[in-house]
Amino acid sequence: MPRFRTEAARDSLLRRVRRQRLKYITILPSLITILNGVCGFAAIVLAGKGTAPRLGQFTGEPGTPFVVFGGRSCLAMAGYMVLLAMIADMLDGRVARMSQSTSSFGGQLDSLCDIVSFGVAPAFLMLKVLEYKLAGSTGLNPGLASLLHRFIWLVAAAYISCTAIRLARFNVENEQDESAHMSFMGLPSPAAAGVIVSLVIFHQETLPELYTKNTQAYEICENAIMYILPFVVLGIAVLMVSRIRYPHILNQYIRGKKPFAHFIRALLFLGLIIWSRQAALVLIFCGFAASGFARWFYYKLLGSRLAIRREIKAPNVVE
Repeated sequence: MPRFRTEAARDSLLRRVRRQRLKYITILPSLITILNGVCGFAAIVLAGKGTAPRLGQFTGEPGTPFVVFGGRSCLAMAGYMVLLAMIADMLDGRVARMSQSTSSFGGQLDSLCDIVSFGVAPAFLMLKVLEYKLAGSTGLNPGLASLLHRFIWLVAAAYISCTAIRLARFNVENEQDESAHMSFMGLPSPAAAGVIVSLVIFHQETLPELYTKNTQAYEICENAIMYILPFVVLGIAVLMVSRIRYPHILNQYIRGKKPFAHFIRALLFLGLIIWSRQAALVLIFCGFAASGFARWFYYKLLGSRLAIRREIKAPNVVE
């Protein structure tokens, strides 16, 4: 008899759970979120268009390792699709809060699309760029080339893993209140993806122009970007899962009434974007990622110095 009561209670619980189905969703924010995921998927498709470098497409000279699609670098186009996904990611939450239609469904859908657009797509893009670089390196030892390929794969896997952890932690700790969205704990995944795609876009669109003017400068810049890119990706992966606080740019510096100095900074950024879109993207995203770490390191160092001074002054206070 007790067994029957237990099974009956279990069946009753299962029936109640089955009845708790999703009945209503907000259409517009969900569509914008889906656009985010579609842009991430498009970035992956564009990044995988070429299987081998097609040389001389931009300059007419042999030896230029760029893959093109539709007259433009498909890797740069993939980067722009990730940037478009960032705009959709920024809009969906804003629209949901303005319409007071935030929901757990929207938060979960947003994270699923973010892992594609800001986790898988940037990692795959970085992987393809570095694979093309290794494929174009002649005279490289086969054993060293195999080791470098494995290292690049590990870097991409570490980045995707940290992005997933970052998004899962955000879902657990996130609050629906607008006042709780003034800063982020850890580097936001869209900003981390922006660091990668800005470097790729700069590599694909600005360096070909430099190649026509100064071949030696092109080789220095191209090698510098390729060699530091895996370590930059590892660094931002660590920053995503760290507890370093980053400001919400829109809420803290743009929205509402702000000091006149903020307006001057905004004009300078707009001027930089008009002058060189590719360089502006690199400075904005890399500067934002580095600013949080620099601020944390400064206050950490300042706090240690203050603690040492207190310890030195403590005996005099006791006397």
